[in-house]
Amino acid sequence: MENPLDRIEDTFEVNLPVPQDNSLEGYLEATLMDLHKYSEDLRETEYYVSPGGKPWMEITDDPNVQESILHFFNEGGEYLLSVEGNVTKGKWRLLDGSNKLIIERGQHLSELYELAFLNRYFFVLRKHGSHRKKGKYLFLGYEPVAQGLRWRDAVDMMYDTYRSNQKAFTYAVMVVVVLAVIVVVFSYC
Repeated sequence: MENPLDRIEDTFEVNLPVPQDNSLEGYLEATLMDLHKYSEDLRETEYYVSPGGKPWMEITDDPNVQESILHFFNEGGEYLLSVEGNVTKGKWRLLDGSNKLIIERGQHLSELYELAFLNRYFFVLRKHGSHRKKGKYLFLGYEPVAQGLRWRDAVDMMYDTYRSNQKAFTYAVMVVVVLAVIVVVFSYC
């Protein structure tokens, strides 16, 4: 027999938004609007930089990308890109007073990104500009968490940040309503 409280909880379930196109970028566009307010700031480097190097795994929906790609944002502005263990050195730096980051990969390639979302498990950067083609986002997951996840599962896991905050708010409202009903009932007794 189904518990009636389970049905009430299902009523408040927050589902992953369904994008117009079934792609990683479509899902990121659909979810980042909700997640943005729960994001850390790029100035809070402890979320993506660590003394020993925090491995950020690149997550993509491109079936042609089969390699393991890791990004490291090390102290002192050192940037490392590892593709199947082959490492390229570069630099990263923040632009003062903004949530923008420049990644320099070699002598001739520098890219400007804006922060889309950051927490201790996921790091999403949006390439600056008005991109109409694929490649607008750099979607990274902390390697111990993201390893083995398909891109849709990673987006769903990242969206749990929003879900947990919405559930906490919903439960708080429910408690207040129950308490108000109890006060009203006892005031008439």
